[in-house]
Amino acid sequence: MIGKIMNIKQNTSKPSYGPFLICLVMAALNFVPAHAELLTLHTRSCRESTKGSGEWRPAETTVQWESRKTAIVICDMWNQHWCQGATARVAEMAPRMNEVIQTARRRGIFIIHCPSDTMKYYENTPQRKLAQAAPKVTPQVPLQGWVGLDSQREGQLPIDDSDGGCDDVPQCKQGGPWTHEIDTLQIQDGDAITDSAEAYYLMQQRGIENVIVMGVHGNMCVLGRPFAIRQMVAQGKNVVEMR
Repeated sequence: MIGKIMNIKQNTSKPSYGPFLICLVMAALNFVPAHAELLTLHTRSCRESTKGSGEWRPAETTVQWESRKTAIVICDMWNQHWCQGATARVAEMAPRMNEVIQTARRRGIFIIHCPSDTMKYYENTPQRKLAQAAPKVTPQVPLQGWVGLDSQREGQLPIDDSDGGCDDVPQCKQGGPWTHEIDTLQIQDGDAITDSAEAYYLMQQRGIENVIVMGVHGNMCVLGRPFAIRQMVAQGKNVVEMR
């Protein structure tokens, strides 16, 4: 069992995030032998039995995805966060996450590193240039720098993060101390680095249909960024969150 996954597969012609978007779900990601092309994911999501009832039930599904049509998006795993607790969580998650990414890369999954607001740090790297070279395409729904919660399509988040979400006492002073992705996560040849719509351009260029999002805050960046859950669902991608 690797971690938690959010199953929010989008099959409709209009973007719909579903009332189960915020539910954390458990899943195991089993990589088949290197010569094979299929990944087996055991996903678990929560769905409201009746809209507005507040009664949520688990729903388990096993899916198989082609590795060459699958990307891992690493969302805002910064070297430092303004919140000390967040910095500690990133550091604790990163070693195990790196192991998963290494295995995924060997199986042909495309790795996209997305540490927002740090592109200057990577400007001369081949991974950054790879993202910049992706041909622009018109998305199904305009991509934005941030998309917040849509109460008409999503249930309420389980916590109040209106104060920035820091759980330290006293709360840390907000800011932007991050300069790059945490060094524990290895960036290798063939990976890409971006924090914008370029992630979508790369996916379209490569025929990516399936997206695994990894990150530290499932109620904020992992949902709202232009390369993350809400906006990739709106583009018709099959999306899971692995935590």
